[in-house]
Amino acid sequence: MPKIKVNGSPQEIEHSVTVAELLVLNKVEMPDMVSVQLNGEFVKRENFGSTVVKENDEIDFLYFMGGGR
Repeated sequence: MPKIKVNGSPQEIEHSVTVAELLVLNKVEMPDMVSVQLNGEFVKRENFGSTVVKENDEIDFLYFMGGGR
């Protein structure tokens, strides 16, 4: 099984998946509010469905929160 890192934690996936599929597998709430970095590079939202995650990739889900004074 391919091994990847998601937000710094090791994870095994059954087969190669797209970024969009990985968001579902990780039960990400409000995926439209998440930015994704793949190996340190931001993935454009329109490419989530076509960008494939492969063995040893590092993925970070980044949540941007508004607020403050």
